[in-house]
Amino acid sequence: MAALIDAISVKKRTLFEHENTPFVCLDWEVNTPTARGGQTLVRLKVRNLLTSAVFEKTFKAGDKFKEPDIQAVPASYLYTDNDGSHFMDQESFETLTLDENMIGNALDYLVEGAIIQLTKYNGNPIGLELPMFVDLTIAYSEPGAKGDSSSGTVTKAARLETGLEIRVPLFIKEGEKVKVSTEKGEFAGRA
Repeated sequence: MAALIDAISVKKRTLFEHENTPFVCLDWEVNTPTARGGQTLVRLKVRNLLTSAVFEKTFKAGDKFKEPDIQAVPASYLYTDNDGSHFMDQESFETLTLDENMIGNALDYLVEGAIIQLTKYNGNPIGLELPMFVDLTIAYSEPGAKGDSSSGTVTKAARLETGLEIRVPLFIKEGEKVKVSTEKGEFAGRA
């Protein structure tokens, strides 16, 4: 039997299950009543892990939630087709397919063979977690001209091997590997 979590114990990043749906807490606030006999309420800002919907919900402090059956397993990206994006579970070597809603903008950072963390709920894939930074190759970039820095902008547009367009410093050339932040979608340094 999974452990039960009191609503008052839920904090940021806590995973819990409510009405057979997994949620992650994004923010929380405890409201203690001033009147005698009033109940302490917990207001949670949560994300539904199946639909990615974000909303606020209020619970009584004593409400209990189940711990969800969530696992993060290493998986390698194989390819994307009309059926979705295909990954290989590195533990069971099973091929798992995620649809567009589960992937989001992750394809901007994935190259064939990339290892990521795949999230499973009750054994079924529901999403993935990218690393903070990925190393990608510059597929196309205009050459930087010497006088370009006088305008105050010292970056130029570059297209990565995945098709994502980012701004890079003038000294970065086509074919170079760069480190890209998956959170901000920005150049973070040379790889």
